[in-house]
Amino acid sequence: MFRAIARRPGLSSFAAAATVGTSGYLWYSRASNRADNTHFDVSIKVTAPDGSRMPTLRKIAFLPSADVETRLTENAVSKSVHRHAGPRWKYDTACVAANDPIEDANAQIIVKRNPVPNVPPGDLMFFAVMDGHAGPYTSRLLSKILIPSVALELSSLISQSPPPPSTTSLYTWLKSFIIKPPLPLPAANAYDAGPNLIAEGIKAAFKKIDQEIVAGPLRVLSSLPGSTDDKPSYQHLMALPSMLPALSGSCALLALLDTAKNDMYVACTGDSRAVAGYWDEQPDGTGKWRVEVLTEDQTGRNPNELKRMQSEHPPEESSFVIQRGRVLGGLEPTRAFGDSRYKWSRDEQQKLNEALLEPDAPRRQPPRDFKTPPYVTSEPVVTHRKLSLPSFDSPSQSPSPSQPKSTLRFIVLATDGLWDELSSSEVVSLVGGYLHNRTGAVSKSELAATVVETPDAAGVQGKDARRNGKGDLKAKWAFVDTNVGTHLIRNAFGGADEMAVRKMLSIPAPLARRFRDDVTVTVVWWEDADVPGADVRRPEQVRAKL
Repeated sequence: MFRAIARRPGLSSFAAAATVGTSGYLWYSRASNRADNTHFDVSIKVTAPDGSRMPTLRKIAFLPSADVETRLTENAVSKSVHRHAGPRWKYDTACVAANDPIEDANAQIIVKRNPVPNVPPGDLMFFAVMDGHAGPYTSRLLSKILIPSVALELSSLISQSPPPPSTTSLYTWLKSFIIKPPLPLPAANAYDAGPNLIAEGIKAAFKKIDQEIVAGPLRVLSSLPGSTDDKPSYQHLMALPSMLPALSGSCALLALLDTAKNDMYVACTGDSRAVAGYWDEQPDGTGKWRVEVLTEDQTGRNPNELKRMQSEHPPEESSFVIQRGRVLGGLEPTRAFGDSRYKWSRDEQQKLNEALLEPDAPRRQPPRDFKTPPYVTSEPVVTHRKLSLPSFDSPSQSPSPSQPKSTLRFIVLATDGLWDELSSSEVVSLVGGYLHNRTGAVSKSELAATVVETPDAAGVQGKDARRNGKGDLKAKWAFVDTNVGTHLIRNAFGGADEMAVRKMLSIPAPLARRFRDDVTVTVVWWEDADVPGADVRRPEQVRAKL
């Protein structure tokens, strides 16, 4: 029922049923209607000689369809894990850039759980997506160190291993990721504490990483020789490698699945989002998908984040600590790694910029109302859920025949570039349709009927949505991709409307960023392993230890 069949890669020919998606609002105008088969017009704003902003048209060449397909699929990865006589786990990751280079990143590590008395065998499955901004440097660093750091923290917190490294040694460890390959990771032998302790360990790891990112340039500054040295301070070996991740920033979203204990933890710093898809099956065998949003969009438009920000600063700052939904009117996420412009003092920023940046490097001043830093934290909000997995070595404990059965079948982790275009319910319906083997063009109204609307489907919104409702329900989604991450990205950019997809992906960087964001998606789900032909993808090489 849930086994995904092999689909032919590439987009089939569809008749464009209607304009799909909402990122196209900048080109679906009278001007763009004049587009031919080789070019189309987009409306952008430019600065006039008098300093005012005025709209103008720019002609963009269509990419060939083959090049569009390459952009959609070139970074797609599909893997599976099946051991321990349990279900087969699968995960798909895909990303499409709007920036050049892309500022998103992602990471995955699957670890074989060490034997523990009274606990069945299983895996520790780590998945993370990072949404960088102001450069790719913080997100790239996190893709190397976030999962190992969480594992290190949990191992030292729970097991009887040595205490966590000191700040200095942790800095040295993090620095090693910049200048050489990662160090070996600790054994995964002690993830058997309660959910609260695990959550606190994840929070501690996130905060320690950011402390080192922010403090790294300060340590470099303090280690500089006196003025007698002829070598400029900005040529120090660690000047630029330490400053770049501190000045840029990144959100991070991490999921930890413990398949032995059926635990799932989702940690969110920033405005990336995780959603879960539950299959609610009725006694007669029919059912619908149900959405649970596992995270809140952590921006100034989130009332919970607004209240937190106001409580952490003096009362006289409550009216401007969040402006237009942004931190001091600038940064949209209220939680992030890096972004030291919102964390260093004014004096520290001036000294670091003068000492560690090249003389002609751009320098950004602190925000206008900058008074009591830090204004941004990396501490995540951690959500815990139990996984409802089948057991193949013990009798089934299914609900009584008269009771409905609700099963968590998949989770989606994605940067906000996806959520700018699709609602949580739309994403769950698209993944659910994929798992139900839909193919071709499917109307939005038909697919929407497969999802039951509940209060959990909305979550706490923190984005300034450009979308107005769900668009034209007569329009069609496309079910043509073998990778479910690519499937979601294609439908975010137009679905079955081939022309909309071509337009969206033909706009070059950096202009593309005005119309869409970088998008990274990871989808994790499980299938019954005893279904013949269920596995059609390359198996993951599972590590014996972390």
